Amino acid sequence: MSKTVRRVLIYRLGSLGDQVVALPSLHLVRRSFPQAGLCMLTNFPVSGKAPAAAAILDPELIQGYVRYVVGLRNPLELVRLWAAIRRLRPDVVVYLAGARGVKVAKRDAWFFRLCGVRRLIGVPDTEDLQQNRLLDGGGRYESEAARLARTLESLGDARLESPRSWDLWLGDGERERAGQALEPAGGRPVIAVSIGTKQQTNDWGAERWRALLGRLGALLPGYALVLNGAADEREASDAIAEGWRGANSGPVLNLCGQLTPRESAAAFAQARVFVGHDSGPMHLAAAVQTPCVAIFSARQKPGVWFPHGAQHRVIYHQTDCWNCGLTVCVAEGKRCIYSIAVDEVVGAVLGALGMGGLVAVDGMGATGATAATEADPLRG
Repeated sequence: MSKTVRRVLIYRLGSLGDQVVALPSLHLVRRSFPQAGLCMLTNFPVSGKAPAAAAILDPELIQGYVRYVVGLRNPLELVRLWAAIRRLRPDVVVYLAGARGVKVAKRDAWFFRLCGVRRLIGVPDTEDLQQNRLLDGGGRYESEAARLARTLESLGDARLESPRSWDLWLGDGERERAGQALEPAGGRPVIAVSIGTKQQTNDWGAERWRALLGRLGALLPGYALVLNGAADEREASDAIAEGWRGANSGPVLNLCGQLTPRESAAAFAQARVFVGHDSGPMHLAAAVQTPCVAIFSARQKPGVWFPHGAQHRVIYHQTDCWNCGLTVCVAEGKRCIYSIAVDEVVGAVLGALGMGGLVAVDGMGATGATAATEADPLRG
């Protein structure tokens, strides 16, 4: 049947991180319909911190896009979307939208059928498909990448553990551009850092970042520091780099706003370790198999948005207000992420570099969550 499918419409909203965690599922769709054109129905973020899917996904993987307005309620816009899908005439719709409830999934399925689509794959029309399962042993939940792959089991195995399933299909030009941007590092091993995040709850704070880079700069004299992110993060990134500059005479490269997301991924691929928040850049670094040290708030269930792979070190403090879902935390003063100490992150970075004996750390590895600590998070 796949040989008769000429056009596939993939429904996937979100920006950088959302598209990266969907890569195994997108590759599965490509393998399942090798002769079909793949088009994505998605939103087009305008913020520099939230690049659109087209800035991330290779045009050989996704050949076209249909614009979706998030929270679409205007009847005229709905008619325009209906008309656009009717003109596309997809043989199949693959549903990869985030979990928003069974009723919403069934409503979306009804709309696609109204557009003339006869075959729908992956609609999460049960509570089990809507939820990230609690994994054996407790304390950690199924990743969003795994939940998405589970909704497409009718197409086969998404091969989550294969690096090829996370391949961004970076081109020679993108790798060359990244290499040129890293030339001032002078061949030194690189620590990549990105402090960007869309959510206030996920921001560890400039003072902590500055202290962290001061400690790392003193402990890693032979390394170069590379900062990456959106253009509007350039000034803040430069400010935290003063910690490194005060302890290390090596190169500091501030590439914020200078590379595309795909070029940034190519740059992360050349780093020994990536350090950052729960963010799109973190997922980019994980996709190119660079070990990540990820500083997480507890706004989501542990595991759902962790970088995929056993090589990463995630620091997540499961306070009693965990899984709040807040984008801005005032009442609790962000105590989940603010309880993460500089020493913990230093230890995780050194561990990722194979130097873990220098600083003891009680952080979170690939298997479980730490308890919250009341100790001074800026100690050391």
